Amino acid sequence: MIKVRIPAQLRTLTGGTGEVGVEGSTVGEVLKALDAAHPGFAERMFDDAGGLRRFVNVFLADEDVRFLDGLATPVTDGQTVSIVPAVAGG
Repeated sequence: MIKVRIPAQLRTLTGGTGEVGVEGSTVGEVLKALDAAHPGFAERMFDDAGGLRRFVNVFLADEDVRFLDGLATPVTDGQTVSIVPAVAGG
């Protein structure tokens, strides 16, 4: 089981839960399983080409998956994936 940390902005999709468990062997599989269990995540996280939207950051432990293997980054049982919306402003 992979733990996925859900930001406050997306917790309406999980009934208010801040952390859910799903199965998957890559970050992409984990995020697809998250959407299957809690519909609505995919449209908020993925662009039309199937990649992560610019304003969505996904971390495996403390590493941004964009600097690893992206959605193909392998995950193992017990690891934590965190969804972190980008913060912008001035």
